[in-house]
Amino acid sequence: MDIVLATFNAKYIHASFGLRYLHANLGALRPRAALVELDAGMAPLDAVEALLAHAPRIVGFGVYVWNAELTLATVELLKALRPDVAVVLGGPEVSHEIDAQPLCALADVVVVGEGDVAFTQVCTRLLAGEPVDHVVRGGLPDLPTLRLPYDLYTDADLAHRVIYVEASRGCPFLCAFCLSALDKGVRRFEEDAFLEALGALHDRGLRNFKFVDRTFNLSIASCKRILGFFLERLDPALFVHFELIPDRLPTELKALIAAFPPGTLQFEIGIQTFDAEVAARIDRRHDPAQIEANLGWLRTHTGVHLHTDLIVGLPGESATQFGAGFDRLFALGPQEIQVGILKRLRGAPLAKLTEQWEMIYSPRPPYEVLQTGAVPFLEMQAMKRFARFWGLLANSGHYRHTLPLLLAGGSAFARFRALSDAFGARFGRSHAIASGRLVEAVYEHGVAAGIAPDTLGRALIDDLVNTGRLPIPDLLRPFATEEERKIRKARPAPREGHGRQEAHGSRG
Repeated sequence: MDIVLATFNAKYIHASFGLRYLHANLGALRPRAALVELDAGMAPLDAVEALLAHAPRIVGFGVYVWNAELTLATVELLKALRPDVAVVLGGPEVSHEIDAQPLCALADVVVVGEGDVAFTQVCTRLLAGEPVDHVVRGGLPDLPTLRLPYDLYTDADLAHRVIYVEASRGCPFLCAFCLSALDKGVRRFEEDAFLEALGALHDRGLRNFKFVDRTFNLSIASCKRILGFFLERLDPALFVHFELIPDRLPTELKALIAAFPPGTLQFEIGIQTFDAEVAARIDRRHDPAQIEANLGWLRTHTGVHLHTDLIVGLPGESATQFGAGFDRLFALGPQEIQVGILKRLRGAPLAKLTEQWEMIYSPRPPYEVLQTGAVPFLEMQAMKRFARFWGLLANSGHYRHTLPLLLAGGSAFARFRALSDAFGARFGRSHAIASGRLVEAVYEHGVAAGIAPDTLGRALIDDLVNTGRLPIPDLLRPFATEEERKIRKARPAPREGHGRQEAHGSRG
């Protein structure tokens, strides 16, 4: 193949959307191109072997915050072995601050911005032996003229991977931490063609659709039409993920949402902060009271799975202020609260706030904040442990009976912060903790906090049985039934709804 399109996905389950757009729009070059998806666990030398097996003349890499360092190591090896192979980079990580990146210096061409059309033009010139500028501006392609990439999802992709789709690109908002703040409004694909493509995917057996639109419910008319498309195709396996503007939920949209059975829809809703001053500081426009009303309605009147987001380390927001927002969101009962750590993405407007709010970020991807004027380093480390343990205990769904006991009484944030601090001292880390050790720690912490041993022990056993994490640890055997004590081999967990999202995949 003359052209190899490659990227390191965060996990195998993520199918690269961006590469498929590039491949679909290669025109006459499409038969001369191969798509090679790598994953973040792969050694750079193995990646180079997989690429050179195609004997390419051009290798195009999709570069993101999660794969930048791995891509750099791979390109260094590739250029050492085959300096004649042209390396073309694209993606958000290399679209800004180009002169500061060693990876960009190694590349023959860097395509800035959306590369659906520009990449084809670059490859055409390179293959013809014509000169190409080091930096090429991708511009904003006319979306209705692009060839849609959905036929490039294989049957294996549909069966085993997260499948991404999009009805629009862009975002009208200016949130300082987000690259979407640089978008020039929202552009939409031709709706009939898009729905036809969705129908083809559905006919091929796809039942798990993940929309990557930043503001799916910005156009209420389009949102209603797409929801109607899925209402006509309801079956028990259908699962659709959307990212919604949290304070935009008119009555006409509510009626459609309420018509879906429980477990069919998942809404990702970015709250980020409930503090009005902090929100204004980062140019985030939202109505907290309306957000609370909408989330309350969704929990009360629908079966939508709510995946909500908060960010630790926003400029000027202390851990105490974050905790108040966490408690406010927790009280609304979303199924998930994703606690994210602020990142200074290349090109994001957040950089303008660095000096005033004493922000210090890691110089290495993913550029997480290390401390702020409001959150010193050690406190920030504690909050990162809070986020990690919250993911392990709450968002995993493994402690549905136990977690309410741990958080009962007073501030949920304060109670879980005490747990995460205790676990940090106990384990010395917040990752690579064996499930059995974590269960023991939960039990001992809960008993020390005043929860009755039999109540807590029984709740933990119910969670272990419901999620298939067996056998029962010796510590909990006094609270188990005779039948449960006999189970010595783990068995598959029963399905409980869908909850099948994979956060932060390869959108492209």
